[in-house]
Amino acid sequence: MQFSRLAKSTFLASFSILPTPPASAFATRASFPRSSSSLPSSQFLSLSANPVFVPTKHGRREAWCPLSIRGGSAVFSSPLSPSSLAMSTATQESAAPKEILRTSYRPLPYRVENVEMNFDIREGETIVDTTLTVVGGVDGGDGNNDFLLDGESDALTLLSITLNSKPLSSSEYKLTPDGLVIPSSLLPPIGSNQKAIIVTKVKICPEQNTQLSGLYKSGSMYCTQCEAMGFRRITYYPDRPDNMAVFSSVRIEASKKDYPVLLGNGNKVEDGFVGEDRHYAIWSDPYPKPSYLFCIVAGNLSSISSSYTTKPSGRSVHLEIYSEPENVSKLQHAMDSLIKSMKWDEDTFGLEYDLDMYNIVAVNDFNMGAMENKGLNVFNTAYVLADPKSATDTDYERIESVIGHEYFHNWTGNRVTCRDWFQLTLKEGLTVYRDQEFSADMMQSASVKRIEDVSALRARQFAEDAGPMSHPIRPESYISMDNFYTATVYSKGAEVVRMYKTLLGTEGFRKGMDLYFKRHDGNAVTCDDFLAAMADANEVDLSQFARWYSTSGTPILKYESKYDDGTKTFYLTLSQESNSRDPLHIPVAVGLLDKVSGEEVSPTTVLNLKEKVQTFEFKGLDGDVVPSVLRGFSAPVKLVRSTTGTIDDAASDEETNWAFLAARDTDGFNRWEAGQKLMTSLIFQTMRQEQLLKTLEYVFEAFGRTLGMDSSDYSIQAYALSLPSESTLAEELDIVDPVALHAARGNVKKAIARKFYSEIRGKYDKLTLATQATNTSDIQLDAASIGQRRLRNVLLDYLCCVKDTPEEREAASRLALSQFESSKGMTDKYSALSCLVSMDGEPDVIARREGALKKFYDDADGDALVLNKWFTAQALADLPDVLDRVKTLVDHPDFTLSNPNRCRSLISAFSMNAAHFHAQDGEGYRFLAKMVAEVDKLNPQLSSRMGGGLIQWRRYDKKRGDLMKGELQKLAELKPISNDLFEVVSRGLK
Repeated sequence: MQFSRLAKSTFLASFSILPTPPASAFATRASFPRSSSSLPSSQFLSLSANPVFVPTKHGRREAWCPLSIRGGSAVFSSPLSPSSLAMSTATQESAAPKEILRTSYRPLPYRVENVEMNFDIREGETIVDTTLTVVGGVDGGDGNNDFLLDGESDALTLLSITLNSKPLSSSEYKLTPDGLVIPSSLLPPIGSNQKAIIVTKVKICPEQNTQLSGLYKSGSMYCTQCEAMGFRRITYYPDRPDNMAVFSSVRIEASKKDYPVLLGNGNKVEDGFVGEDRHYAIWSDPYPKPSYLFCIVAGNLSSISSSYTTKPSGRSVHLEIYSEPENVSKLQHAMDSLIKSMKWDEDTFGLEYDLDMYNIVAVNDFNMGAMENKGLNVFNTAYVLADPKSATDTDYERIESVIGHEYFHNWTGNRVTCRDWFQLTLKEGLTVYRDQEFSADMMQSASVKRIEDVSALRARQFAEDAGPMSHPIRPESYISMDNFYTATVYSKGAEVVRMYKTLLGTEGFRKGMDLYFKRHDGNAVTCDDFLAAMADANEVDLSQFARWYSTSGTPILKYESKYDDGTKTFYLTLSQESNSRDPLHIPVAVGLLDKVSGEEVSPTTVLNLKEKVQTFEFKGLDGDVVPSVLRGFSAPVKLVRSTTGTIDDAASDEETNWAFLAARDTDGFNRWEAGQKLMTSLIFQTMRQEQLLKTLEYVFEAFGRTLGMDSSDYSIQAYALSLPSESTLAEELDIVDPVALHAARGNVKKAIARKFYSEIRGKYDKLTLATQATNTSDIQLDAASIGQRRLRNVLLDYLCCVKDTPEEREAASRLALSQFESSKGMTDKYSALSCLVSMDGEPDVIARREGALKKFYDDADGDALVLNKWFTAQALADLPDVLDRVKTLVDHPDFTLSNPNRCRSLISAFSMNAAHFHAQDGEGYRFLAKMVAEVDKLNPQLSSRMGGGLIQWRRYDKKRGDLMKGELQKLAELKPISNDLFEVVSRGLK
C-alpha cells in the first residue's frame, strides 16, 4: 500500500528542486467531483453545521452506536444485542483507548480457511452474507480460546448468525462494540480435524461511511479499503493479517444501469442478470490472503486494456485499468508502467504474476496512495491519471513508481505477508526498496534516484525520528495502527533492506530473496524470518544487524582520519551513537581520492562498523588522501566529522574537503552531497550573520562549475544547483527559527542569482530555444527531456528570486508569465505559476499574478488533479497575507474537507509553508488546529496526519512552542476525539 501519509507515499518527499509543493505535505493529490459527493452536501460543506454523526475511533458513528472513543456517550441497540452486554441499554463513558503491544501477540485459537460472500448493493443499505469455514488453530495458553470475530458496531448491524446450519440465540454469543465472540465450547476442539461453518448476515451503509475504510461510496462507485482494519467494517471476521484464507466465491449484485462494472479479487468465474434491472458477478481468488487484501468495486466505469505474457511460464494475463469515463484518456501511462513493472520483476527477481487478470481502479476519494489488493489494485486518481495538460514530470515519475510498488506487492506482501501489524515494514520497507530500484532503472540514473530518495528521507523521516512519534521500523506498541503507516516504516525500512544488499552484494541479496520465498510462500511471517533467510542463504551472522529493527531515532556516524607518510598508511576512525544499548552493525561505503591529483586511489569499499569505535587502515598509499565517506548513503545515519583542534579550524578544513569532493568525487551521490554541505554551511552562517568569505567563494566556485557543465545528465546538474530545502536544513538545527531560516536561505539564493545572473539567463534561454525547437507538441518523457525541463525550471526559480526593485519585479514577472503562457505541458506551466504566486508589488506585477491564477483555474475546467495544484500553489506562496488567502480558499466552492486529496492540497500544504505557518502570532497554529478538529469528525486517519503538524513544538523557540502546545492541548480536550488523533496528540504532549 502506498501511503498518503508518506503517499504510503508514498508517499514521497518534501524535497523538491522546483518551486512546487512538497509531496510530504499531501503525498496524494487526487480529485473530488465539482458537484458530486457520496454524501449530501449539507453534511460536510458547512463547518458550523451540527452533523448527523459524531466521531468514533475511526470516523463518524450514528447516534445509536456505542462510542469507542475518548469522551461522549451513546445508547446501543441492535436486533440481536444480548441483554448481558454492559452497554446494551445504558449510556456510559467509553473506556480509555487500548494500547496494543508487540509482545502480546498470540496465535488464533481458530482460523478461517475458506470464505464465501454475497453483496447485495442497494441505495441506502447493503446486505452482506458471509460463510466462514473454521478450523482449529493454536491454543493461546492463556485459558481463553473463545473465537473473536472483529466487527465495528458503528458500521455493522447484525441481522442473523448460524453455526453449522443452526441459528444462534443471543445468549449463545457475545456482541461487543469491537466484535462478536463465539465460545470455544460451541466449536470443535483445538487440534481436531473437525470444521465449523459460521454464516452471518449484516447490514452496512456505504453511503454514510466518510472515513473511507471498509465499503464506501466515492462519487458514482462503491469501493473498499481494508488495510489495516477495514474489513471489520464489512462483516464479522478475524481481521488480522495472520489469518490467510481462500476467498473462493465473492458474489456482487447491483443495479445494471448504475453500476455496470462489478470487480473483485482473483478471477471472474461467472456473471449474469437478476431480473430486468440488476446483474451479478462472482469472483474467485485461489490464493490464501489476509482480509486486508479483500476488495470489491461496483461502478459506472470505462477502461483501457492490454495483455502480458509472463516468462518463463507463458501465462497470458489480461490487464485492465478503470476510471470514470471522462478520465479514460489519461490511463495509458499507468498501463505502460504496469507492463514495465511486470517485466522488471521477472528480470530482476525471477517473479511472475500468478493470476489470469490484473485490474486497477482509480478512485477519487481515497485516504491512501494506492492499495495492493490481490488482482484488484485500487489507486488514488493522483497515481493513475496523467496527460501532459494535467500532470507534471514528477507526477509521471510518481505514477510509474507507485504502479510498480503495488504490483511488486504481489509477492512481497500478498504471497508472503506480515504475521501482525508490527511487522508492517516487512512488506512495505521491502517493497519501497524494490520500487526505488525499479525507478532507478527506468530513469537510467541510479545517482538521480538516490539523491531524490535520500532528500525525501532526510526531510521527513529524520524529522519523525527527532519527534514524539519516533519509533523503530518495527514498532513496539500502538493505539491506532493507522498512525504507523509512517516514513520510518516505509522509507527507513527501505534503507534497512538496502543495507542487506550493501552487506551481501547483489548476488547474495538475490539468494536471500529466493530462500525467503521458498520458505514462506503462502504464509504470514515476521521481520526475523526475512533476516534469517538472508543470513542462511549467505551463511553469515546477521544477529547484530537485527538491532536496526528495534532501534528508534537516527544514529550519528562520526569520522576522523590521518595519514602516516612513514608507513604510507591512511587511518580512518569511525564511531557511532544511537538509541541502541549495544552497537549497531553499520555498513559504511568509503572511497579515497588523492589529495593532489584528485584521482581515486581506493575504489568504494564497504567497512563493517560493529563496535562503538573502530579504526580502519588503508595501506600502500603514496600520499595523503581525502576520504569520501558514506558513499551512496550506505546507511540511514547522520554523518559528522569528529573535531580536533579548534572548531573554526576543523570547520575550515572540512569545507576544504567538501569543495574538493564537490569537484572530483567519482560517486555521484557524494559529489552532490558535498555541494549541499557547502550550501548548508553558508546558509547557517548567513542566519547567524557571520558569513565567511571563504565559504561564499567555495559555493560560488561549485555553482559556477556546475552551471558551466556541458553534460547530458541534466537532472544531476539541476539537483547540484539547487539549495537544500528548508525542511532538510531544519533537521540540522536544535532550535528552529523558521522565519530566520527562510530569510537566510532566500538571501543565499539571491546572492547566487545576482552573481551568476547573466550565465543563468543564458543557459535558461538556451534550454528554452531547445524546447521550442522540437517539431512536435507532444511532451517527451525520456530522462533527457525530463532533465532539461527540471534544469530549466531550477534556473527560472533563481531568475525570479531577484525582485528587490520595481524593475527587477517587472522583469521577473514578465519572464515567469512568458513561460506560463508558452508552456506545452503542466511541468513548465506549474513551475512558472509557482514563481508568479509569490510576486507582489506594483499593479502590473499583481495583475500578472492574478491573471495567471485565473487562467490556470479556467484551464483546469473542473479537472480535480489540476485544481489541487491550483490550491497548493497558493498555499505555498511567499506572500505576507498568505494565511488570509488560504482561509478565503477554504470557502471556495471547489474546496471540501471530505476529500482527503483536496484537504491536503490546501490545509496540509499551508502547514509546510514554514515561515508563514510558524508566524510569531500563532495564527497559523490556530487555523490548523481548527481544521484538524473539523476533519476529525469526518476522517480520523486524515485528522491525525494533519495534527502531526503541531507535535514538534519542542523544536522551536519558547514563544512558538507554547503556542503550538496550547493548540495541541485544545485538541486533546475535544469531546469526543478519535483514537487516531488522540494517540498523536497525547504523544505530542508527553
